[in-house]
Amino acid sequence: MPSSFRKWSWRRRSTPLAVITLLPKLLRPKVKNKPTKQLTQSTSQTEPKCYTVEEAVETIGFGRFHILLFVIMGSANIVEALEIMLLAVVSPEIRCEWRLEDWQVALVSTMVFLGFMVFGVLCGYVADKYGRWKVVFGGFIWASYFSLLTSFSPSYGWFIFLRCMVGCGVAGTSQGFVLKTEFIPAKYRAFLLPLASIFWMLGSMLIIILGMTVVPTMGWRWMIRFSIIPSIILIGLFMFIPESARFQVSAGNIQGAMSTLNWIAKMNGATLPEGELREPEVVSMRSSFFFICLLEKNLLCMTDADPEHQIKHNQEEALCYCIPFNMADYQTLLISCLGEVALIPLNIGLLNIFGRKPSMVILLVLSAIFFMLVNICTTMFGFTVLLFLLRSVVSMNFNAVYIYTAEVYPTAVRSLGMGFCTSFSRVGGMIAPFIAQVLMSKSVILALSPFATACVICAVGVAFLPIETRGRALLVSIIIFSPTFLKTDFN
Repeated sequence: MPSSFRKWSWRRRSTPLAVITLLPKLLRPKVKNKPTKQLTQSTSQTEPKCYTVEEAVETIGFGRFHILLFVIMGSANIVEALEIMLLAVVSPEIRCEWRLEDWQVALVSTMVFLGFMVFGVLCGYVADKYGRWKVVFGGFIWASYFSLLTSFSPSYGWFIFLRCMVGCGVAGTSQGFVLKTEFIPAKYRAFLLPLASIFWMLGSMLIIILGMTVVPTMGWRWMIRFSIIPSIILIGLFMFIPESARFQVSAGNIQGAMSTLNWIAKMNGATLPEGELREPEVVSMRSSFFFICLLEKNLLCMTDADPEHQIKHNQEEALCYCIPFNMADYQTLLISCLGEVALIPLNIGLLNIFGRKPSMVILLVLSAIFFMLVNICTTMFGFTVLLFLLRSVVSMNFNAVYIYTAEVYPTAVRSLGMGFCTSFSRVGGMIAPFIAQVLMSKSVILALSPFATACVICAVGVAFLPIETRGRALLVSIIIFSPTFLKTDFN
């Protein structure tokens, strides 16, 4: 074969390989190094600065706005405590008036938490779609209106229906915790959010004081009417709280978020970061207070050794639950309420040093221990001390759970996540009245064991949670992975 033909044939066979090899180099634009550097510099100079809501909140820091937020939104806890703890005071009164059985008294509390459970998810969805402020404000009005109607209940059936409606409104007010969390800088959340227990304690003490003063003279109906006064006051004060800037950005209302952040910065005497407000682009890849009070109410009848309580407990026609508390009983409840705030410094220390998950595990184990210790308590003094400690650790755990829930969910579904969690927690609130009202008369240890067992099971579950939120910024959205995204076609 001629050498020229061999040379031509070799070139023909190798041309595809050569083209494939050299094609990227041939198609690559020839740009000199110096103009490229100038282009990069000019691009960086013309690119506008931007910042996120998280950066704005951290830059503004803590100031007068957060004090106002803490007082007003903390007062929402007073309203919630009034509506929930009211049942513990009014239950013996309605039992006497309508001659109710144990299960009927327990059903009153169950209906309240049924309304809370059903509307918890709904309120969370509405809050994520239309705003936190609207849901919380509507919850205040709803709960106050139906609570007032409860005081005019002509029968037991009307009473449980109206209290169920009150529970629906309280589900809306509970979204105030999300609204409050989204305004507080990360390093202050573990300090400020546990202090909300102070307001819950004030609400619990207020309803107990109303029970001591109003019920003996004017009756339980007037006690309910007086209890809605804080709600009416709070409706006016709530006008000073703006909508969450995080929600406004997630809903596309950048201008509204800017107005909110500018107002907060002005009130705090701070300035916003330089640039425009933007959120990072996210690539979507498809891939227990009330039942403790019920236990207190029934345990008082079991442990109080004075003759009056012995007579009340032994006579079938005048059951313990039917005769109102005396002053000593109310004083015991007041002392136990102080337990909700006595260990707040310890709660803050646990959350900041150990984190959210370890704190919940420790507090749940302690709750189980104190629940079982109540079984062996024989003196009134020891019983009061145990109730004090029990309410302290339960209150601390309640705060830790709420803080963790608000921090672990992103802004787009934070209220919905909080709604789901609060709704499932009301299952315990629905079961607890039957344990406290029915089983307590049979056996103290039989009634308290389910609470201790639930605490142990929850502690194990918390230990396996995959995320720790201490010191972490609040998430904006979710990235969802899919097997189709990760699949590579090599054909």
